[in-house]
Amino acid sequence: MAESGDRLGENRLRQLRLYLYLVPILGFFPALWQLYGSKGDRREQQISRQAIMLMLSWLSLYLGLGWGSDHLAGIGGFRMMYLNALLTSGYFLGCFVLMVRIWQKSAKTTPTSTDQMADNFEEYFLK
Repeated sequence: MAESGDRLGENRLRQLRLYLYLVPILGFFPALWQLYGSKGDRREQQISRQAIMLMLSWLSLYLGLGWGSDHLAGIGGFRMMYLNALLTSGYFLGCFVLMVRIWQKSAKTTPTSTDQMADNFEEYFLK
């Protein structure tokens, strides 16, 4: 479908889908839809699974720390809210770092080596 000179070819669309899955909070829904539909290659499924796990982990900790800060008075509540803010910042920063890694990896590969990228997912994303 796409030639090597086509900037909006299949590889570019796949990269945009991967970015969409890693958008903090909102990327949960397309990632869940991708896993539910069971379409896409192994790399897309792994990244969408990782995005879902990141979102659910963040959400459970966010709600737990929010509940804890409501039930503590004084400095304890402030510490919980501060930890909650650090956790949220870490979640957003982690999603951004994963997006940058996708961008770096796709910039180094040619359009014919997408199978190699899918086979070496752990090497590039789980360092």
